[in-house]
Amino acid sequence: MAGKKRWKLEYSIALFVMLGVLLLIAPVSLENSRQANFISKWNEKLNRVEYMFSVINAHITDDMIKSMSRAKTPQEREELLLTVVKPYLRINTDNYPIRHYRPRYMNGNRVYRGQLYFFDDFYFAENNTIVGFKDIKTDKSSDVWFLMMFDMNGLLPPNRWGKDIYGINIYDGGRIEPFGFDKSMNELKKDCSESGSGVDCSYYYKIGGGFDD
Repeated sequence: MAGKKRWKLEYSIALFVMLGVLLLIAPVSLENSRQANFISKWNEKLNRVEYMFSVINAHITDDMIKSMSRAKTPQEREELLLTVVKPYLRINTDNYPIRHYRPRYMNGNRVYRGQLYFFDDFYFAENNTIVGFKDIKTDKSSDVWFLMMFDMNGLLPPNRWGKDIYGINIYDGGRIEPFGFDKSMNELKKDCSESGSGVDCSYYYKIGGGFDD
């Protein structure tokens, strides 16, 4: 009888230990699954956007090029780009994200006005995603002309670069490259970490980098 009670006690202790371990690893497992889903969606979006710009480049007219050249302000150039990509991404210009939408870097730091990856204007697009545009003033065809960001999760958190936010550089001729494409692997790993900005995850995840590396 004593042996049976001892067995029940040991079984109960083992069960409580197992439950404790499950409670500890469950949040991590769920977060990893969510992050993997964001990465998968980003890679799908990037493939679509690359194809989109190849189609746009093939059908761009001289009038569109002249309009871009005549544009005198960043706002005018952003509006021209928006007009071109709007039907492809199903962008809604009548309903804007709330003013409290404030993306952060992966390490939790705020993205301040004046910084390269601060965007003024956001728009809702297909599947409740959010897109942003930013004109980069340049007279050189080899430089970046625009930045474009995508929040795969829309208004829902975490709203952080490298988590659910990624972006691309847009060059003359419609060539695009994910942020971080010109960085070394060590630089990518450092930035795409909990202590980094997360911006370079845009390219790091494209080439197979893991969020748990």
